[in-house]
Amino acid sequence: MLPKILTSKTKHFPRFRIHRKWLSSSTNELIIEEKNSVGLITLNRPKALNALTLSMIHSMHPKLTEWQQDKHPVKLVLVKGAGGKAYCSGGDIRAITEERGGSMQKQFFRDEYHLDHLIGNLKIPYVALLNGIVMGGGVGISVHGKYRVCTAGTMFAMPETGIGLVPDVGGAYFLPRLNGSLGIFLGLTGHRLKGRDCLHAGIATHAVDDAALADLEKELTHCPEDHDTILTEFTEKSTFDKDKEFSLASKLKVIDEIFSAPSVEEIVTRLDGEGSEFSGKTLKTLKRASPSSLKVAFRQISEGKKLKTLGECLNMEHRLVTRCCENDDFYEGVRALLIDRDNKPKWNPATLEGVSEELVDSYFQPLAPEHELNLK
Repeated sequence: MLPKILTSKTKHFPRFRIHRKWLSSSTNELIIEEKNSVGLITLNRPKALNALTLSMIHSMHPKLTEWQQDKHPVKLVLVKGAGGKAYCSGGDIRAITEERGGSMQKQFFRDEYHLDHLIGNLKIPYVALLNGIVMGGGVGISVHGKYRVCTAGTMFAMPETGIGLVPDVGGAYFLPRLNGSLGIFLGLTGHRLKGRDCLHAGIATHAVDDAALADLEKELTHCPEDHDTILTEFTEKSTFDKDKEFSLASKLKVIDEIFSAPSVEEIVTRLDGEGSEFSGKTLKTLKRASPSSLKVAFRQISEGKKLKTLGECLNMEHRLVTRCCENDDFYEGVRALLIDRDNKPKWNPATLEGVSEELVDSYFQPLAPEHELNLK
């Protein structure tokens, strides 16, 4: 299937022509404004749940670079998604897998990680309004910013192991820095966090009622220098799920006991032996995921805990995603879950036991020097 921004006539063109068209900038996909020292970015693909395209990345990166310059009038960045259903549902995976190993595919991940790194090191405050779905690439352009504001409609997940990928976009950096073993649990299972759960987990830093979202944006735009106070006040006034404890609160002890295991195989053994309904459902989820992705992601998150910077983690993830794009599971997962939707991926290898340490090692090997990301 072709990216939605292409016309039906384009499908008869040579493939390089198709990708040239897709790479071109589109003012419809991203709305960039400057209001009273605030740089406002609206992800504007509501029918595609604001899925991230390469042209959006190529518009955001230079604008953020410009805004963070010392003498630029913009002193705060505010990012939101159009349509009310999603902040950003991830990268445009179907388009990314159109041409296996192609130059566009490689450029997408490389440039996406550069954008994530810039956001994580931005010199001015970055506020992401997480009103709706936040997954995959949407996590990369939000969680590394200083402020992340959840609403009742926020839904966070990193479901990559279910399509033969790994929880990238800096997952190796932020997941192991969540409390206990919560990060490895989220990264392997793709478990969804909704609403105020994102605040409890540390994914969000602040909260706002849906009805007050427009007022929050208005106040931040009017007084950007008071952003800390404004965000705190709106969080204190927010009422959604305020009296509810973290939905995983009663499961955290079990999560820590099981997901602190030294291997995915041991996690499976512990889940099987624990015997609760929660462990049973979690075990079923893991058994549906790509065995290769599970073992690579486990090592990725474990290694990420040892690395000191977001850049180092992205460098590692760039190697991992490059290898995912060279192997079969990523394409099979996209076929089974997003294209044919039969939900019956045929993973290769098909079992955890079939995934050798040599195979896992191969994902982490350095790329050719000219293909390394080399972020600091």
